[in-house]
Order: sequence, then C-alpha cells, then structure tokens
Amino acid sequence: MPGYPALPEGIAYGGDYYPEQWPREVQEEDVRLMREAGVTLVSLGIFAWVLLEPAEGRYEFGWLDEILDRLHAAGIAVNLGTPTATPPPWFSRKYPDSLPVTREGVTIGLGSRESACSSHPAFLAATSALVTRLAERYGEHPAVVMWHVHNEYGAPLGECYCPASVNAWRDWLRHAYESLDALNDAWGTTFWGQRYGDWAEIDAPRWSHTVVNPAQRLDYARFTNDAHLSHYRLQRDLLRGSGKPVTTNFAGTVNCKSMDLWRWAPELDVIANDHYLAGERADNHIHLAMSADLSRSLAGGAPWMIMEHSTGAVSWQPRGIAKRPGEMRRNSLAHVARGADAVMFFQWRASRYGAEKFHSAMVPHAGTDSQIWRDVVALGSDLAALAEVRGSRVAAEVAIVWDWESYWALELEWRPSGDLTFLERISAFYEALWRAHITTDFVHPSADISGYRVVVAPSSYLLTEASAKNLQRYVESGGTLVVSYFSGIVNEHDTVHPGAHPGALRDLLGLSVEEFHPLREHERVTLSGGATARVWSERVRLTGARSDQRFTTGPDAGHPAVTVNELGAGAAWYLATAPADGLRDLLTPILDRAAVTRPRGLPDTLEHVLRGRHLFLINHADTPAAVPGVTGTDVLTRTPFDGEVPPGAVTVVRLAPLP
Repeated sequence: MPGYPALPEGIAYGGDYYPEQWPREVQEEDVRLMREAGVTLVSLGIFAWVLLEPAEGRYEFGWLDEILDRLHAAGIAVNLGTPTATPPPWFSRKYPDSLPVTREGVTIGLGSRESACSSHPAFLAATSALVTRLAERYGEHPAVVMWHVHNEYGAPLGECYCPASVNAWRDWLRHAYESLDALNDAWGTTFWGQRYGDWAEIDAPRWSHTVVNPAQRLDYARFTNDAHLSHYRLQRDLLRGSGKPVTTNFAGTVNCKSMDLWRWAPELDVIANDHYLAGERADNHIHLAMSADLSRSLAGGAPWMIMEHSTGAVSWQPRGIAKRPGEMRRNSLAHVARGADAVMFFQWRASRYGAEKFHSAMVPHAGTDSQIWRDVVALGSDLAALAEVRGSRVAAEVAIVWDWESYWALELEWRPSGDLTFLERISAFYEALWRAHITTDFVHPSADISGYRVVVAPSSYLLTEASAKNLQRYVESGGTLVVSYFSGIVNEHDTVHPGAHPGALRDLLGLSVEEFHPLREHERVTLSGGATARVWSERVRLTGARSDQRFTTGPDAGHPAVTVNELGAGAAWYLATAPADGLRDLLTPILDRAAVTRPRGLPDTLEHVLRGRHLFLINHADTPAAVPGVTGTDVLTRTPFDGEVPPGAVTVVRLAPLP
C-alpha cells in the first residue's frame, strides 16, 4: 500500500486550485505567483466533473492535460481530484431519483454540491466510469503525485432517506444481523410494539412526531458511514493501480460528526484533514490543536496533511472574521508542530462568483499588494526552512478516548439533560491539558493504550463490554484512568448495561450511581476542594473506591464528587460533575502521581509541542513568553535560541544534542 507521497520534498505547500474559473492569462500568472510563494503542491479537478464529462459518455480532457503539463514544467506537483462530489446537471436530470432525501422527506435541489446519494446504482456506475478514465489517462502523468477522492464525505450530505438508501439499508441490516430475531432483540422492538416480521417492514428512521427507536437511529448512522466509505473504496481501488497514494479530505476531524473516522483511517494511504478556524471563539487556537492531534492520532502517529484551512475569513460562518496579524502563520505552523507534513489552503485564488466568493484565499481579491499575499510568501519561506522536520513524529504520554459511535448515541433525543454533548467534556479536558503544556493523543476505547501514563474518558456514554475490559486491563497493569460522568451507561445498541450505573465501568471505578441529578441552567454546586461545578450531579455510592472530594452544596451535598479506585497496579478516577473552574488544578496531582512529564512555569498561552528533536513554541499572547532551560538553534531565523518567544510569534528550536 502506498504511503505518504515522496514528492514534493520537504513540507508540501499550496492549496485547492481552480484554473477552470480563469482565462489563460490568469492561469499563466498563477504559475508565476506559485513559484514566488514557494508553492509545491496543488489540489486540482475537485469540482470539475461537468468539464471532464460534459455529456454522458463524452469526455474532454484536453484542458486538464494542458494545466497539468504547465504545472509540471514549473515544478509544481498535483493532488488530482475525482470530482464526484458534484455530479453534472445532466446526470441529475437523467436520474432524478439519485437526489438525496432528508430525514423530513424533502428531496434536495440542484445548484449546490453533494447532490447524489452514495447508494444509488446510477451514481455508482457513473463514478466508476469517470474514475476509470481518470486513472487510465493520468495514472502515470509525472505531475500527479497522489489522488484526492471526492470532497468532505458527510458534509453537508450525511444521512440520505431516498429509496436507494432504504434498499441498501435493508441489505446492510441482513448482513449485520442475519435474522430478524437478532435484530428485534438488539433494537428492543418490544418497546412501543415495534417488533418486525419481515425485512420489508423496516424503513429508514425518518422524522416522526415523537422519538424514533434510538437503536435504529444508531444503526442508521453506522449504515450511512459505511455507504459513504463504500463509495470511497470503489474509487480508491480503481486508482490504486497507479501506485500513487490515495486520500480524501476529512471535513474537520473534530466537527465531522457523521463519519466514524476510526473506520475510515485504515482505508486511506494518507490522512488529510480540513480545519477552519472558528473566528469568534476566543480559544480557537486550542480547538485547532485538538483537531490536529485527532488527525495525527487517526494517522497512527504518521505524517498527515492539513488539506484545507484559510488564510483569513471564512465565508460560511455567521461572521467572516479576518485573522489577526500573525494568526495565519501561527495556525499553519501549529498543524506542522502536531505532525502535518503539508500545509494547504482553500483556495489559491479568490473566486469572483459562486457561494464562496467572500472566502479568503492565498491570492485575495486585493491581489499581491496585500498583507495576505505578503504573509503567504513569508509562510512559504518558513516551510522551506522546516524541511528537516518532515517525517518526524510527536510523542504523547496522555490520551483522550474518542468514539464516534458514542458521539452519535449521546446526542440522540431524550437524554437526562440537554446539556449532555459529546464535545463539551472532551473539549474541557483537552483545554486543561493543553494549558498544562501536555501533548495529547486520541484513542478508540478498544485500542492498545498500554503506552500511555494517563488515559481520560470524558464522553464514553456508549461503551461495549469489550472496551470496558480493555480499560480495566490498562488500569490493572499500572495505568491511570480518568472517567467523567455519564460514561459506561449503554452498550453498542444503546441498551442500558444491566444493574446500577455506570454499568460497564461499575467494577473498574469501584462505585455505583443511585440516581442522576442534572442541574438547572446556570445552577452551580461546590466541591470540597473549592471548585464550582455545573451541568451535572449524581448520588454516588462507594463499593471499593474512596472519596477524594465531596459535594458541599446541591442535591448531593455530602456525597462523593471525585473518587479514586486503586485497582491492581493502577488507579481509576471518577468525576461525578463538570467543574466550571479548577479542572486543571484537579488534574495536576493525578498527572504528577502518574509521572507525566511536561514543562513547568510557562504561561498557559504558550503552545509547547515537541516533534522529533524540534521544539515548536507558539506564543498566543500579546506579551513575550520566557522559556528557560531550552538550548538550540531557531530554525526559522538560523540563530541561537535566546530563551524568549516574542508576542504572537512562532519559534522552532532544533534542540541541542544531549551531552
């Protein structure tokens, strides 16, 4: 299986390129400007199906031949796209039943993208025909160094409820369960009299006047993921004959709820992620770091690509907030710090028309006499200087459990509190670790976690018995586990584990939960350690664990709020609430006890990441940051590191060899 592309060398730099939007003179200027900026890789052809196949079975490749040859002559490599995210109007006209249908029964219209169901036979046939010809024509073209399949699977099209999807769904269920008795047992269909006597009776879980069976909803999310993944595999297998790596761009690892990316990752030769800064979030750089760490984790620690991010404002957010001076550089190099060997943007040149004409670009509407262009050129120089970083890895001693199936299940209807969301607790723990200068991996609950000193499970509402046993073995072997409330509650079918909560984790944590006590909006409780907490409280009964902190106010005053259970050679901690402040202070002694290494005394606005022998220091504050005790060379300035990172700056230190 091909790995990361050998070319271009160093850290790849570039973005999505749409020459079809521009006349020849602009295309020729593009190549000149790309060379000036240090661009080495562009993504091409992603939305060009109607240009490549203007009528069914009639292909026109001449325009693409010319552009590929021009880019190759300039030394610019190409990540060639398969444009299946935008079927041509002629296709939708001929196959109107290929248009996706929403859960509410609305057939989507034309004029956007993702306008075909991944399960529709005609769409699969058209995909196969086009991709076969692309592979035959360009598989050996010297400019093409990798393939880019489709675009952002699952965004905006996630679930489809058209007849083709329903037929494929029933086939998926037959394969998954083999018998209706097994399906009825798994879904608990005796509740509300839903028991099925024939496969044809099973419909997709469409919108209803009240809650639809959550086990059915959960399986439909799995089916949807598999339908998109099958469409990707179809294309990948057709392209593999070229010997060049194949990827697709994830629609933001952290925000892409509809796809189970743990299932996708082994199918890609290179992990590629899109990340767009949430302009109005004060902590958006921490959210970026979390997305990058999740991307690296999906890659198993191997180099990955930031396939899309923005030079400035994003057009589809409520407000197009421009990036502050130096922010684009900090964003880009933060991805590199956390394992990316490519920095790519959407897009190369700002479009004059269409839905994203107000989206920022490497060449903005203002042209080259602009700060964005000067920053783009400067970033190209930075990335060239960082060529030696390519291929090196990031090591982490702490991991956070992340499971998309738990994400899906937790956010279905009728949970004990509307404040229970998957990302809320994960983000809280991640931020506390980030501010403590701890680099974090993400892991599936069934993964081998033996190499981590601490594992945190903040949102493990859905947890299989096998995964629970995996966590228990980790603790018994000497690991430290930190679990947050409402975890271990249901199995893979959203069925409550037998006995008291938290069923799957009850023995591991050494406690049981008698009753949940969700808090009212804005309600706060206090803990004996001095912190205040929000969202959640519960009546914990100890069955082997000891109390580390208790609730001092609220419905569970006097009862345990933070517990620890010594088990084998390790320890399992439990937090029965959501600290509104003090989470980092609460974690500090746990991390110390587990001997987690990290720098001390640094400002919590300084990003500190070690990649191989290169220390990335990114100052997100408006004041200088002192970093004592670090000796080496600043790779970007080629000068000895003087122990200080200027305001808003990035320093990359090649550490001096140990004596």
